[in-house]
Parts: sequence; C-alpha cells; structure tokens
Amino acid sequence: MTAGQLKVAARSPSRINFISLDRCGILDGMMKLSVTLLFVVAALSGCATQNFSRGGTLLSGLNQYHGDMRSLTSESRWPERQRAAGSLKTIITGTVGASPEFYRLIDLDLRKREFTVTLRDTNVRPDRKREMEEELIAIDEEIAALKPVVKTQLSVVSNHEPGDRIENAATLGLLGLAVDNFSSTGGSRSGEAPSTRVGPYLVTDLGAFSTVRTPEGQSYRCNVFSVPEEGGGMRCEPVP
Repeated sequence: MTAGQLKVAARSPSRINFISLDRCGILDGMMKLSVTLLFVVAALSGCATQNFSRGGTLLSGLNQYHGDMRSLTSESRWPERQRAAGSLKTIITGTVGASPEFYRLIDLDLRKREFTVTLRDTNVRPDRKREMEEELIAIDEEIAALKPVVKTQLSVVSNHEPGDRIENAATLGLLGLAVDNFSSTGGSRSGEAPSTRVGPYLVTDLGAFSTVRTPEGQSYRCNVFSVPEEGGGMRCEPVP
C-alpha cells in the first residue's frame, strides 16, 4: 500500500507540515490511529493514491529539518528552530508512529544547537559555560546511544513498505544517513560521500542524488521527491 493518503501541506515551498485529511474525511483521529490503520481507513475512504511512501515522506521531512537547522543559526531564530523540530515530530508520528526515542533524539539535537548558539553568540559566565560544555558531552553520548535504536525502528517500518526493492533500499539507506546527521560534527572522512549498506546493496548519498549499487555491479540513480499536500517518495532508474 502506498502512502498517498498522508497529506502534507507547505507553509512555504520548502516546508512540509501535515494537515487534516479533509478530502478523506479523516479530521480528528489521525494521531490516535496506528500507521497501519490510518492507511487502511484512508484507502477505504476513496482518496486517490500515488507512488508515495512512509519512508519517502519521512526522508523528505528529515532533509528539510537538517536544511532548516543549517540556515537557522542565529540566536534570534530559536522560535523557528523550535517549529522545525515540532514539524518533524508530526511527520514522524504520521509515518513511523509514536516513537519516544525518535522524539528524544530531536529534543537533544535541538538542545545541543541552542547551547552551541548561546556559547558562540553571547557572553556566558565561566561557571555556566563549564556546565553547558559538560552537558553537551552528555548530550552527545545520549544521541550516540539513541541513533541505533531509531535506525532499528526505521528498518521495521521499511520491512513493511511495499514497492521496488531498489527504491526501498535507497530510502532506508538515506534515512539511516539522515539519522547519523543529528548533531553531526562534520562530513565523512577523507571527503568521501557518505554511504551505507542495506542488505546486499550499497547506498551512497551524493547530495543532489544518491546511488544504489547491486552485488552484480548494476548501479541506479535515485532522487527523493516531495509534493505539497501529498507526501514524498523515491525514484530510481538504472544507470546505463
């Protein structure tokens, strides 16, 4: 089953937020429904479906969050950083389901960013600076412990995702790399493009697009797409 029933709206061309499923008649209970039940009810309601997926929609939301955080770096932009984190939590609820670990990962990432901005842009008392630096160490340790838990949850969702195996591998691989980007301190070693293995496939994130390489040596070029008021997905084509 596809995820075309997950309705997403854009406050601006680059911002995705879930809205009421007005056309489907599902107005109040979305957050109380399990992901599976939500999809079934929306499908039975007769809404048109397209080639969207839960994983693709979540990946679009994660990419947007990381992009927002790269641009919202001044102290005065803290309300926007808070809204970006809240929007991502909404997308997580609608795709993965309620995940305390994923929510905690976002909270810690946000707190680390606020500490970093405060230490950089304000004159913090020496004693408070030491406290914040110690807490940043603890935050990094907790984030490192949460990442594999969240990746396992994403794998479980991916295992129930219908569709093309190459596109699913690309989606899961990029989701894992996006989780790694939480509070990342830098790029990959030696300037290499980040890559990960999903089963027998090698997924490489090249920024504007990604590639999937099979054990037989066939390569695929993949692109994430998102559509306002619809969702996101993955398209992969073989490289000649």
